[in-house]
Amino acid sequence: MGVNAGYAAAMALLGLRNDPYAGFNFLVEVEGLLVGGFSDVSGLSVETELEAYREGGNNDFVHQFAGRTKHPNLVLKRGLTDIESLWSWHQDVAQGTIKRRNGSIFLLDKRRLPAMWWNFTDAYPVKWTGPEFRAESNTVAAESVELVHRGIEKPMASSILSAARMAASLAEQTAKKLAG
Repeated sequence: MGVNAGYAAAMALLGLRNDPYAGFNFLVEVEGLLVGGFSDVSGLSVETELEAYREGGNNDFVHQFAGRTKHPNLVLKRGLTDIESLWSWHQDVAQGTIKRRNGSIFLLDKRRLPAMWWNFTDAYPVKWTGPEFRAESNTVAAESVELVHRGIEKPMASSILSAARMAASLAEQTAKKLAG
């Protein structure tokens, strides 16, 4: 039996659960900018390209070698407010003044405490999109900014926090089962 199967079997026997986090509970922090809350973050992705190599005389398979790693742009969306820091940052870039900033995307737990996070580095806006106006709609006016960056990393501290939180949660569940 593999490690994952053994873990799943032990959890089932003990009646313990490790529930996933909700995707709507997050924060975005961009160095040096007051930006408010975001309603949507996309582009949190890392992809390694593959390079195919066909070995002469071997027709059973094609070798796949790891190539360049790509980081797509991050897209941050939020309700339009009087805080114009994203607009100003993009306007500076449009006029040739590029100020790269670091930031973090925090996934929060039910109590709104960080459960894990990812850092992005050397980002700057390459696209700003304003709200769509429709008289027949009562939706929130939203803006989005697209950030190019030099990479995403999940810091070791985030992984350690996640492991500690999981251990504490399982210990709490076990204590409740034993007490009840």
